[in-house]
Amino acid sequence: MFSTRVTQMLGIRHPIVQGGMQWVGRAELAAAVSNAGGLGTLTALTQPTPADLLREIQRCRSMTDHPFAVNLTILPAATPPPYAEYVDAIIDGGVRIAETAGNSPREFVQRFKQHGITIIHKCTTVRHAVSAERNGVDIVSIDGFECAGHPGEDDIPGLVLIPLAIQALSIPVIASGGIGDGRGMAAALALGAEGINMGTRFVATRESPVHTDAKAALVAASERDTRLIFRTLRNTSRVLRNAVSEEVIGIERRPGGCSFEDLRPLVAGARGRHAWESGQIDSGVMTAGMVVGLIHDVPSCAELIERIVRECHEQLQRVRRWEKTDA
Repeated sequence: MFSTRVTQMLGIRHPIVQGGMQWVGRAELAAAVSNAGGLGTLTALTQPTPADLLREIQRCRSMTDHPFAVNLTILPAATPPPYAEYVDAIIDGGVRIAETAGNSPREFVQRFKQHGITIIHKCTTVRHAVSAERNGVDIVSIDGFECAGHPGEDDIPGLVLIPLAIQALSIPVIASGGIGDGRGMAAALALGAEGINMGTRFVATRESPVHTDAKAALVAASERDTRLIFRTLRNTSRVLRNAVSEEVIGIERRPGGCSFEDLRPLVAGARGRHAWESGQIDSGVMTAGMVVGLIHDVPSCAELIERIVRECHEQLQRVRRWEKTDA
């Protein structure tokens, strides 16, 4: 076991956090991760309304007595979701840990703090991490360029980003992006992180609420089977290589470029949800990180976490054997 500020602050046995994932972060997966000693995470905006989120929180609580979090990703939109009402649902549901991502959570920090909620903020740059600490978050999850979803526009991989963030912050840092086994966890701890965040790896588990063919696609993928879309719109997103992502990139490469409206029919959220739930891989955009190259099986969450912790210990001991002291 590892005892870090992250495990102590979150009340978990292992410093392993399940990332918040649209369409995937549901009660079955979150409860399984928490029961295995990590921190499971529900994804607020997977639920159509704040009332649905409250019910999902209650459903998760019926499956686990251990801490779990709710992710709230705050993004600019012409008609944004009722973020404040989702915050109310998190508070009313008695959740003790919130993970925020996207835009600054500044406007919600005080409300969370008033109710004793620990705030993890996920970001992709050191400057945003410093701002998040200044705004009162408790833990920063720093997301390297390898990650699924939005890696930002600076293209800084974890091997550089993680130690830079640790150097700049006084609060604990969770390493995110490109981690899928105990070797990645050992590397993250060696870089100074006090925990790891995994998203894509947890999709390929038995409790993950996606189709078995979708899980099989992750197992079959190599590290070269992700694509970066929306690059020309400066809203980069890393997704699994499939027919839809190839079509999106083809449109982006047209002379004169494109607008989001040109891409909207292809990238609609309903299509992505259908791809995950039906297993029809080429029917929509599927968010996935480069860590797919490290995914070779579909274990239970308990088996995965136990394996990662064991491998991490083994890797750290292996490195210690290389140490040479002066006689």
